[in-house]
Amino acid sequence: MGARFKLSGIFALALVLGLGVSASAHAEGLETLRILTASGTHKFDVEVAADDESRERGLMNRRYLPPDRGMLFEFQHEGPVSFWMKNTYIPLDMIFISRAGVVTNVVANAEPLSERVIPSGPACSAVLELNGGSAASIGVRIGDRVEHKFFQ
Repeated sequence: MGARFKLSGIFALALVLGLGVSASAHAEGLETLRILTASGTHKFDVEVAADDESRERGLMNRRYLPPDRGMLFEFQHEGPVSFWMKNTYIPLDMIFISRAGVVTNVVANAEPLSERVIPSGPACSAVLELNGGSAASIGVRIGDRVEHKFFQ
């Protein structure tokens, strides 16, 4: 099955597809990201999806994601984006983030294997995927800050 991704102007449709890769295969190349919430600063090690191929692959076909890990999808232009969970087995929280590192929307516990399109709502330039329930457990809210070298 092929993967598709389209980015045009201010609209991006990211169909989160990809190939199965074990979490241990990604131990190298992880980057540190911090989310600053009312409950404190929370550190995650993230894989970065900064090109079409890695954004298309996403977390597809994985059966496990360690609790302190995630994936950061980086886009060159700020705009609305959409994801889906086709071929993604792990329930995920999607945290949509502006170029300034401000949380613009949170979608909790996206349904695994669903083809339902999940829109970003307001424009964003990045999406952070974490294990389902992670955002609620650390109290992520719209307006919270995310620190990573991608954000200005």
